[in-house]
Amino acid sequence: MKKHALALMAIAATASAQQASNPTMNPFLTLMTKAGTHAAAHGAKTPPVLSPNDATLLGPNPAVNVAELHKAGFRVIPWTTNDPAKIRALIALRVDGIISDRPDILQSVLREEKAAAPDAAAYFASFDVAAHRGGRGLRPENTLPSFESGLDQLATTLETDTGVTTDGVSLIWHDQFLNPQSCRKSDGSPYTLENKVYTRDISSVEAQKTFICDKLHFGADQKNDLTLSPVAVAFAKQEHLISPYVPTYAEQLFRFVAFYTHFYKDGPGKGTPDAEVRWRNAETVRFNLETKILPELPPAMAKAAGEPDGNHTVGPEAFVKALCGAIKRNRMEGRAEVQSFDYRTLILVEEQYPEIPTYYLTGDPKTLSSELVPSALRP
Repeated sequence: MKKHALALMAIAATASAQQASNPTMNPFLTLMTKAGTHAAAHGAKTPPVLSPNDATLLGPNPAVNVAELHKAGFRVIPWTTNDPAKIRALIALRVDGIISDRPDILQSVLREEKAAAPDAAAYFASFDVAAHRGGRGLRPENTLPSFESGLDQLATTLETDTGVTTDGVSLIWHDQFLNPQSCRKSDGSPYTLENKVYTRDISSVEAQKTFICDKLHFGADQKNDLTLSPVAVAFAKQEHLISPYVPTYAEQLFRFVAFYTHFYKDGPGKGTPDAEVRWRNAETVRFNLETKILPELPPAMAKAAGEPDGNHTVGPEAFVKALCGAIKRNRMEGRAEVQSFDYRTLILVEEQYPEIPTYYLTGDPKTLSSELVPSALRP
């Protein structure tokens, strides 16, 4: 057995021993213990990561105990934190990274905290700055310009969301449908919630011909001025896109990051300030790719989960095939991870693609004992 597999099995065994000695163990640790044991049994290279809502880590009685999870061998990377005071509080807990709409603010706080704690250089060197939906506080979310902005801010991870189209492509979008709040029809015809288009009902080709997702709705600092996105403009021309703001997809995102690296390494951007630091970061940036799917839930639970109309996506098997297939075709197993609130997809990833890490997204601890979680993973 390979060294990394032995190490992961040891972590799983340690966590399982903790659970056996403490049957009332924290539900988040129980979840990760069971997930880690499953991943290890199928040859995963790294332990799963817990990605909780930041509210579960902060306050007088936090639900998530970072030190306890670290002791069991699990990393903790919360979402979605933009407030400097909360960022500092999370850093004080020594979380392993933060997912943020404002990677620029996160980087600024990190520089200050690093300067104030020179003895923690190793911690800050490994800290993961994850640009949520590319960094939607600065550009329209989940678009090539947003990913360019995230790279400009030296994010070490580009976090995003995926659905599956009629042609089996991992289209990048947060909602089950192309949201009229963000997207418009390229031909100028009306597009509203009444005639919304679900990802599962359109091909990736048609999506890129039909929609431009450049609407602004996330604060005054969000901009869609294309002079701020020279790499996305150049890449859109190369890919023959009608706009840099068309919906993109996982494999195109991989190509875009390679294009960005070339742009600043030996292309048109070579002589610009920070060119070298940009291409060197882009050369190793990671991709945190979420499967936007929910288990089949009773109506009341679906409404509480923010999907009152229920799930309108393909099944978990199709999600995993499309997304992990894209990762493998592009040899991105060493730079990509799959995250989800729907653990059915994560279980499949661990079983079928153990070389791809998994991130367990969580919120309210009560959901861990609900139908949202497969019975084998419940506390």
